[in-house]
Amino acid sequence: MSAQFPAHLDLEEEEDLEVFSKNTSLTDGGPSSPSSMMNQYREEEEEELFITIDHPESHVTAIETFITYRVMTKTSRSDFDCSEFEVRRRYQDFLWLRSTLEENHPTLIVHPLPEKFVMKGMVERFNDDFIETRRRALQRFLDKIRDHPLLRGSPSLKVFLTAQDLAPHRKQTPSLLSRWGGTVKMLSQSLRGVRSRPEEFSLMQDYVEQLSSKICSVDKVSQRIVREQREYVEELQQYSAPYSQWGGLEEALQRPLLDVSLCVQICSSETQSCTRHLSSILIPVLHDYLLCADTLKAVMKRRDNIQAEYEAKREAMERRGDQEGQEEEEEVVQALQEKVEVCNSSLQEDWSRWRSSMRTDLKTALLSTAENNMQHYEKCLAVWETFLLSQREEGSEQKEEDAP
Repeated sequence: MSAQFPAHLDLEEEEDLEVFSKNTSLTDGGPSSPSSMMNQYREEEEEELFITIDHPESHVTAIETFITYRVMTKTSRSDFDCSEFEVRRRYQDFLWLRSTLEENHPTLIVHPLPEKFVMKGMVERFNDDFIETRRRALQRFLDKIRDHPLLRGSPSLKVFLTAQDLAPHRKQTPSLLSRWGGTVKMLSQSLRGVRSRPEEFSLMQDYVEQLSSKICSVDKVSQRIVREQREYVEELQQYSAPYSQWGGLEEALQRPLLDVSLCVQICSSETQSCTRHLSSILIPVLHDYLLCADTLKAVMKRRDNIQAEYEAKREAMERRGDQEGQEEEEEVVQALQEKVEVCNSSLQEDWSRWRSSMRTDLKTALLSTAENNMQHYEKCLAVWETFLLSQREEGSEQKEEDAP
């Protein structure tokens, strides 16, 4: 449901939720080996978890304007108290879930959320199209989390799906001061850089840079095509009327003129349908993976920061060389080394899973778009072929009538 919103309001939904510290010792627990985590969630993977987002509602108050969505969950998982849950969530709640997942799993690939303005330039803010576009994007986000072998077992996801009020849980997130401290620490590590990044992660980074460039180009052109097709539909609609009006003036040409008008109307409708398919099937997938490229860059930067912290601690210990506190420092360095190894292994496995999912999603969208384009052109071709056939038949009948 859409509503008319005052333009002067400072909308909370426009706020960014910054992800600061990436401390892996928070709610969901610290890092462990991917194999042990896989075993931990194997039972949950075999059980069902269905999540549906629907029934958007507009909320207008004196200080803010926002949309909430109903989130319905049906599950047979044993770690849930009931089999069905129903809660209402707003965009900021989804931001909280994603930032918490990133906080607790810094080297796992958490699917991106839609931007503040979904598909800029293609829909207006808070109209029905915008709300539905965002709803579908939020549904894809939760579907990706549900299908992830590790994130689907996150306590944060369970809270998001079941808690009627998220406020107490959101208050448990790190304070602004601690997050700011984490940001400063990460920035210093980022400036220092890593001494010996494994080659496979350098190759990952190169791949992501190229992927981002290519998808960005395709995404921009696709959106331009949609805009031009919509303009073309408007032109066709204006093009049809004069033919039918002209038919009223030319009795001898009335039938073919009216038929042309009808053909143009049908082609206009088919083009409109083709445009809707492109904007609802291919473009959202392209846009999702364009945002995914930024997510991957952030994940690899966090991986580098973890390695940089380990290298800095190890080099500091080697420079000092004294025996006092040596054993304690060695334990710290050893723990950081294990953390790097776990994070590397987690990212490698998640990278493989993510690329497989990306290829499946893109291939499905491309095949669907190709099939839809073929159907569009076949229908338009059939319309004009029918028109030509009818005119030829009329011409033959006219010749027979005129024959002596």
